[in-house]
Amino acid sequence: MNEPPERPSSLSTLLDDPAALKTHTFWTGLAASQVFWVVLATIVACVLLSIVTTSFATSQNLFNVTRNFAFVAIVALGMMAVIVTGGIDISVGSTIGISGIVLSVVMNAGYPIWAGIGMGLLTAGLVGLVNGLLIAYLDMQPFVVTLGMLSVGRSLALVFSGSRTIFDFGPDGSKLLALGGGATFGIANPVWFLIVLAVIFWFAFRWTRWGRYVFAVGGNRDAARLTGVPVRRVICSVYVLCGLMAGVAAMLEVGWLGAVTTGLGTGDELRVIAATVIGGTNLVGGVGSTFGTVVGAALIEVIRNSLILLGVDSFWQGTLVGTFIIVAVLFNRLGGARQGE
Repeated sequence: MNEPPERPSSLSTLLDDPAALKTHTFWTGLAASQVFWVVLATIVACVLLSIVTTSFATSQNLFNVTRNFAFVAIVALGMMAVIVTGGIDISVGSTIGISGIVLSVVMNAGYPIWAGIGMGLLTAGLVGLVNGLLIAYLDMQPFVVTLGMLSVGRSLALVFSGSRTIFDFGPDGSKLLALGGGATFGIANPVWFLIVLAVIFWFAFRWTRWGRYVFAVGGNRDAARLTGVPVRRVICSVYVLCGLMAGVAAMLEVGWLGAVTTGLGTGDELRVIAATVIGGTNLVGGVGSTFGTVVGAALIEVIRNSLILLGVDSFWQGTLVGTFIIVAVLFNRLGGARQGE
């Protein structure tokens, strides 16, 4: 009677011991996860900075770091939704600028804070809606559309503000300053906004039909359309959402700064895209993580803060962020190549 061939010892152990198979799979998946390495890099950077500097681990510096990265992370959440569908929005910096200007102009005219915030968010949402309609329904390239909107938004910010800096926010100015520059239970208010929004995004992507549609569109747009996914509406919705997140960030930044200029948000699109990509969102689409996006924004801010504390010229920040984007894209590329083997 022929006996079955003996299995290799390692394979035999895995098949006979489900726990071993589970452990093997977990650690292999963890090592291949970009989010894991970003979290690890953030922890290592924090530990090293706490050792080599005396100012990083102070309560005031940590307060500043968490507040600053919250601004970027909030917009990055919206950017993640856009990139997951296979798109891009490089107009978010200008959207922050024009939304902040509209908010300030309305409040400067004596209107209450709710009117200023409402008009600011409405403006940001309209920018996202225009982007979404042109991209989803006219099949225009996302890069071209949002590049054009970047210029339009910055120009309109100049027009609406009269190219002036606005310091006076009317009778409700103190409320706006407390909203963006204040703290609750010792934690900066922008961080609380980030926590709430991150939970909402996580829930939406994981448990709602809309979230499944977003990933389906990014994974395979034609297949999604054939299965009944309203592709155009989903694409339009993520650009509106990204615009609204830029509006929320603008509201908080204006409240923190206590003044607004036409340069508000300039260059923020680079940091937002970097945070999203570093956090594991694939520029090709179909892959993204709410937690990874938040951690990606945290890592950028920790490194930026470290350059300041170590006395490195601030001009190097752009080099660092650009390098991070290239490395993150390379990591995604290599990960995709390994999966295809």
